[in-house]
Amino acid sequence: MDNKLDELKEEYMNIPIPKELDDVVNKALLRKEKRKVRKSWIIVIAAAVILFISSINANPSFAQTMEKIPIVGDLIKLLTFVEYKVEEENFHADIKVPEIKNLENKSLQSALNEKYLKENEQLYKSFMDEMDKIKEKNGGNIGVDSDYEVIEENEQILTIRRTVVKTAASAEQTVQYDTVDKKHEVLITLPSLFKNNDYVKVISENIQEQMRNQMKKDQNKIYWVEGTELEIIADEAFKTISKDQNFYINKNGKLVISFNEYDVAPGYMGVVEFEIPTKVMEDQLVSNEYVK
Repeated sequence: MDNKLDELKEEYMNIPIPKELDDVVNKALLRKEKRKVRKSWIIVIAAAVILFISSINANPSFAQTMEKIPIVGDLIKLLTFVEYKVEEENFHADIKVPEIKNLENKSLQSALNEKYLKENEQLYKSFMDEMDKIKEKNGGNIGVDSDYEVIEENEQILTIRRTVVKTAASAEQTVQYDTVDKKHEVLITLPSLFKNNDYVKVISENIQEQMRNQMKKDQNKIYWVEGTELEIIADEAFKTISKDQNFYINKNGKLVISFNEYDVAPGYMGVVEFEIPTKVMEDQLVSNEYVK
């Protein structure tokens, strides 16, 4: 198998690159305007893809070998569309904007990609505004990092986690999840999993119970929850999740509810998550298609 892959690599690397592709690359490098650079970049990638596909069509053995390399399909599902970077003495920013590719539901794909772009553009703008204010006062430092990853993928589900870490005197982390049903080409929301809004109370009560049990077993764990002496520390103890609470479905088909730093616990606890036993919410689920 290794020899076959070596032959494949050598064959691919020896494919002659047409002069037209060189011209496209050179033109792209010469353009400085952001919009024109982006368009040229897309043209370059498109040309490279055409060249790659042509090599597959022209060589059956090449195509057959490619079918045995599953990573090719994975690479085109999620990529970095643009990256905002700032590196100065007291200021750091590395903001990666993800882009989903090849969803058949183009409306969903466009909506998600537009959301990712707008949110990260605003994150970058806020950072730059804050940096300018700090420079005017001649003191302080800030940083922001935004990244993404696929945390779960199977034949039906693709889950993307987006993480933002802001640093100043201390660090603060926030996490967001998007779960896509690849078969039906729809975005899975928390309400869509249940028959009605009864799930809010059922899940909230289970999380409260888990919080209390964890605190009894581990003195290093602290949650702001009713029924404990620590509930008075927070402005308001945790009572209920929101209808669209942050969540994902893990590899075992279990629903996991997520809270950002400081939402329900002190900052040192970080992002906290609770796996909800399916039996607890069995009567509320629409089906067991996603949650097992």
